Amino acid sequence: MIVRFRGQSEKLSLSAFDPQPDDSNQHPASLKRQDCTLVTWYRFFTHLAREGRMTVTIGRRELLVALGGAATAWPLAARAQQPSTQVARIGVLNTGLDDAVSGGLGYRAFVAELQKLGFTEGRNLVIDYGRTDQGADKAFADAATMARSNVAVIVASGSELPLQAAVAASPSVPIVILANNYDPIARGYVTSLARPGGRITGLFNRQPELAQKRVELLTEAFPTRTRLAVLWDASSSEAFAAAEGTAKALSLQFYSTKLERPPYDFDATFHSMISDNPQMLLVLSSRFFAPHVSRIAELAIRNRLPAMFNFSAYTRAGGLMSYGIDPIPPWRRAASYVVKILRGAKPMDLPVEQATTFELALNLKTAKALGIELPTSILLRADEVIE
Repeated sequence: MIVRFRGQSEKLSLSAFDPQPDDSNQHPASLKRQDCTLVTWYRFFTHLAREGRMTVTIGRRELLVALGGAATAWPLAARAQQPSTQVARIGVLNTGLDDAVSGGLGYRAFVAELQKLGFTEGRNLVIDYGRTDQGADKAFADAATMARSNVAVIVASGSELPLQAAVAASPSVPIVILANNYDPIARGYVTSLARPGGRITGLFNRQPELAQKRVELLTEAFPTRTRLAVLWDASSSEAFAAAEGTAKALSLQFYSTKLERPPYDFDATFHSMISDNPQMLLVLSSRFFAPHVSRIAELAIRNRLPAMFNFSAYTRAGGLMSYGIDPIPPWRRAASYVVKILRGAKPMDLPVEQATTFELALNLKTAKALGIELPTSILLRADEVIE
């Protein structure tokens, strides 16, 4: 085949370019992206020239531009489906994997979603996992190790502690938050939901508003009960303040039980709480509560306390009621944020998402054990009923 460049002729004599019978008459644009190469275009030109259908006369620059343009013409969606060939490294700061709320199911959903989006651990992805339920020193040390390992992004899940650790570890590594017990706007981490600014974005679960709703649901379920105990710690201070305000507005007697210096002794805590003779219990969110969901639910039943929790995992473990988000979808969304950042997006251009769907879960087996009947209005509103 003679390829005539403007100004001169050159004969290409590379034997590797010889056309193959199965693809010589195919237009390169009809082939798979990985087959659209200079070799394919050469074979196509050769086929046409041999049939007398074409004389190839083209400038060198135009040829290169044409071939380059063909490569960029493929749909972006098709490219996104191709797994990355480079190994990405990310960090995750979260509670232990034995955490029934998010450490187990949530994290596994996160890893599975990453794989669906083209990043598979052990193939083109490395995940450094750091614990946030073993004290601040451990969380900050794990975050610093991630920064030294040059992670491309850090996921900070739960209370403010993992975000504080991630921020302190590096001034530049992008951060995806799963903010549960704090307001990232009020505390100055992001400018707004629509335009977070800086290097932090992710998802935000407004626990203070949910705490108010949980108090309202308890009073609707038990209208004749007026003595409310609240189990909380420093990480849920904003939710505690919101719950206290709502309780006072509803003329409830409010009993605070604040736990300090983890690991917590829940048996001793309940023994002390019962001395106030509460009639209902509200358990707020804490990374130190989550690994002990079954024990807390068991102690509430033993002490004849109808209890309200924040996640349905508590209800499945024996708690009477829960109202809050399903923690699995936010983890999947966090994976989407991570992949976007790995592919070049800037956190400041990714709006912070806020939870808008909440679930009421009831455990009728626990209600029977407590010797209570829940009103029809509550039963009809339930999204999940355990019998």
